[in-house]
Amino acid sequence: MIDYQVFLMDDMKTNEAIAENEDGSYSIFINGSLCKKKMINSFHHAIRHIKGRDFEKEDVQAIEVCAHWKG
Repeated sequence: MIDYQVFLMDDMKTNEAIAENEDGSYSIFINGSLCKKKMINSFHHAIRHIKGRDFEKEDVQAIEVCAHWKG
């Protein structure tokens, strides 16, 4: 089970951002100016990063390839 909170932010330059909190939960920040479909896709993208334990990895390119793969 993933413990997370989602925040809609108006002043973002990216679609989403994730922060791992000290208690092991996550804060997911979604660009509030996106359309509903892009917000949902951005949320799912963030969840794939969390499930993939990407905070423990160093190769950013490999992380993004895996996060965009929908297999």
